[in-house]
Amino acid sequence: MVSSATKSKLKYAGFLIALGIVYGDIGTSPLYTMNAIIAGNAHTTDLKALVIGSVSLVFWTLMLITTVKYVLIALRADNHGEGGIFSLYSKVRNKQMKWLIIPAMVGGAALLADGALTPAVTVTSAVEGLEGQHFGMLVFPSGIDFVVPVVLTILLVVFALQRKGTTKIGKMFGPLMLIWFSFIGFFGLLQVFHYPEILKALSPVYAFQTLFSADNELGIFILGNIFLATTGAEALYSDMGHVGKKNIYLSWPFVYTTLMLNYMGQGAWAIMHNAHGSNLNLFFDILPNQWRLIGVILSTVAAVIASQALITGAFTLVSEAISLKIMPRLRIAYPNEFRGQMYISFVNWVLFVAGVVVVVFFQTSHNMESAYGLAITITMLMTTMLLFEFIRSKTRLVLAVIFAIVFGSIETLFLIASLGKFIHGGYFTLMLMLLILSVMVFWYYGNKRREALSYNNDYLSLKNYRRQLMQLSRDQEVPLMATNLVYIVNVYDNYQIKKSVIYSLLGARPKRAKVYWFVTIKESINPYEKSYSVDLMGSQNMVRVVLNLGFKVDPEVEYYVRQIAKNLIKQGVLEPQKIRYGLDKNRSVGDFKYVLTNNYYTDLKTVSTISAWDRFLIGGRVWLQSHSVHLRYFYRLRFSDTVEEIVPLFIEHKKASKLRQLSIKNQLPHEQHE
Repeated sequence: MVSSATKSKLKYAGFLIALGIVYGDIGTSPLYTMNAIIAGNAHTTDLKALVIGSVSLVFWTLMLITTVKYVLIALRADNHGEGGIFSLYSKVRNKQMKWLIIPAMVGGAALLADGALTPAVTVTSAVEGLEGQHFGMLVFPSGIDFVVPVVLTILLVVFALQRKGTTKIGKMFGPLMLIWFSFIGFFGLLQVFHYPEILKALSPVYAFQTLFSADNELGIFILGNIFLATTGAEALYSDMGHVGKKNIYLSWPFVYTTLMLNYMGQGAWAIMHNAHGSNLNLFFDILPNQWRLIGVILSTVAAVIASQALITGAFTLVSEAISLKIMPRLRIAYPNEFRGQMYISFVNWVLFVAGVVVVVFFQTSHNMESAYGLAITITMLMTTMLLFEFIRSKTRLVLAVIFAIVFGSIETLFLIASLGKFIHGGYFTLMLMLLILSVMVFWYYGNKRREALSYNNDYLSLKNYRRQLMQLSRDQEVPLMATNLVYIVNVYDNYQIKKSVIYSLLGARPKRAKVYWFVTIKESINPYEKSYSVDLMGSQNMVRVVLNLGFKVDPEVEYYVRQIAKNLIKQGVLEPQKIRYGLDKNRSVGDFKYVLTNNYYTDLKTVSTISAWDRFLIGGRVWLQSHSVHLRYFYRLRFSDTVEEIVPLFIEHKKASKLRQLSIKNQLPHEQHE
């Protein structure tokens, strides 16, 4: 039995872990949200009504979108404990709902694009708190000449540290975020004591009044700035697998309370000091002067934690997309013994470059706020579409429809309001989103079209060549190529396999092996699934293996195939493969050779049966494939014996024209005189 003291410690530990991982983005929103709201209504004639109504809008936005949609509903849609848009897609997809891949891709691309701004916005907002401040003999200058270099330096350090892993630093995130939330809640509460009328914001009446008030210069577009308060809501669902839903349930009320205390505190200060204009920094203005430096330090730390959470979240998202065959293969490293911590160099430095561009181009947090939040509204809408399908499959259709109408309407309203940000910088995130989405479309649909077009002409049934392969395996006159010859290839219904594989085995130089392996890798619904099924096709030397791997599982094919071989030999299904020479002569499994086939780019214009659109998609896929990680590295075959064979994308069989023979000779010229 676990004692009550131990349970208490475990709950506290889980609470801290959730604070350190989940709430970095949403927890740093007070640094810039109220500034953006008031700056957007710099000439309002009724500041008090605007502020109370705006804080009310923030409160009910967090209540409806973050609390109700994500905490109370989305967390129930876990995929074996995992969350996030790709995990949700894996849970609800089926053959009848193939279109669900579209919201999954759009939402994933938008999440990555908008997330590229998070480090720049949060770190810049924190560093700007130092502008013009005096701390004893220490005086900080003002202006972008001071802020921009400091922000770029911090970002460089954060991204450079990723390749070493962040386990030790990550252990401090929880306690630091606990200090952060306590800090912002306490100083917000002090301002509420000075102006308790701000508590009116808890009533939704003031939210509606402000939304339709003439004193609200932005009108409905004020929601574009209100939305900044909930940009990190998606992380509550995406990071569920890292911290567990119970820890989110436990920690969110505390986070929500401290966030609202700070928003109300900033609003109270703005009303009491009649704060107008676009140069406000309300988060730091509510702090007593002697606490300003501590506030800057804590906000910078919180910004770094938010950036760290975004970066690791991007690694996870891209890794899941690769496993689902939505994105090209990339090199994934694991800096330490923790499988959950990965490092994708390409993604890391793309995010860094995007952050640098944002900082250099926009320069101030106020300008960045104008671009921030647009793409994430698209992600939320896509998540709502997938959640509709989840609710429909679990409960009655009417409940799913009510959910879709309520949250679809709210998020559509936020999307329309955020479109006003397009000309002020929102185009940057939308361009980035479209770029990422185009990569997904080329990779996924290019492969689908290639398979569909080649299936009828370029596939043969493996069972028709079974007898030849069995005879070849026993033919002593043909040199033995390997004990186990492995092809990583899709085998479809009725054992349909690419013609190029049959040609590779039985072509000009037949490949003799004791056992032929045909390994098909399928994505499992369970993110952590590691299982396999075996079909010997009525032989003792032909093994068809279907590996079921979840998108959270590293595709260590060499290790898995060797393990399967040992199991089959132990079960008596395969004959022992004794070796005569080697370090371990008692081992039962012989050597393995892997045959990898790569498509080379043919001139698709010469293939008359392919439409222009298919040429475009397939050509894009092949180009991406040529610039992605080699199959040897992707399947962890770096130290394996591999053979790479290059085959054309399509083989178009054209009727050859006959040649006309002119003459034939069988004598040399000098022989004619003998």
